[in-house]
Amino acid sequence: MKLKLTLALTLLAGIALGQPLEGTWQLVEEKTCFQSTLEESDTEKELKEAMGATRNAIGKMLIFDSKGGVQETIKSQGKKKGTGTIHYRYQLSGNELQFLDKKSGLITQRYILDELSFNTLRFHNAMKDCEMRTYTKVK
Repeated sequence: MKLKLTLALTLLAGIALGQPLEGTWQLVEEKTCFQSTLEESDTEKELKEAMGATRNAIGKMLIFDSKGGVQETIKSQGKKKGTGTIHYRYQLSGNELQFLDKKSGLITQRYILDELSFNTLRFHNAMKDCEMRTYTKVK
C-alpha cells in the first residue's frame, strides 16, 4: 500500500511539473543587466506609467506545445497573426529551460527557471543572472 501511494505521488508530481509550461505565455516584464542595476526615480516611474498607457498594446508571446516545440512571436493590437515568429524546440533539464535549434538539436539558449506555476513563468539567462523575463499565462 505504501509503495502504491509513493508511486502515485511521484507520478502526480511529474505531471504537475510538466503541464504548466504548455500553452501561451505573454511577456509582462523584461529586465536587462543595465536596467536591473539602476534604480528608477519617482519621476521616471510616473513618466513610464504615463507613456505606457498611450502606446498600442504589443505583446511578446511564447507558445509552448506538448511535442516540445516553442514559437516566439510579437502580437500587435488588432492583428490576428504575430510578426517576427521564430520556431525552435525546448527541453527542461532540472531547473534549466533550454531552447534548441529545430534542425540540429543544438542548445542555442539556456535559462534558469526561477518560478513556474500555472499563471507565472519567470526565468533568467544562465550566463547572466541580471537578465530576467517574467511571463503570465494567457491560455
